[in-house]
Amino acid sequence: MKIIYSKYLPFKGFRAINLFGVVFARKEHPKLSREIINHELIHTRQMLELMVIGFYVWYVAEWIIKWIIYKNRLMAYRNIGFEREAFDNDKDLDYLKFRKWYGFTSYI
Repeated sequence: MKIIYSKYLPFKGFRAINLFGVVFARKEHPKLSREIINHELIHTRQMLELMVIGFYVWYVAEWIIKWIIYKNRLMAYRNIGFEREAFDNDKDLDYLKFRKWYGFTSYI
């Protein structure tokens, strides 16, 4: 996985963002933990399962729906099915070895 350090991406308050399989990390966080890298690898797998564009369409649609429900952008973000799967399993560095295809669907 390629990691690019930037002062613009992701937005302040976030450490990393995975865009099309490339991770952008804030320059002020020069070393990403294994858990953050694993979190982003989980997103890469999700992207591959939905042929990338499907992932982003679903991600944005679910975020908007959750934002309407929770009336809070951060809470909406944390409750997106893709994020819930990644946050729940980012500490398990073997998760992707045993994860079933479309594992995110159990988090919707």
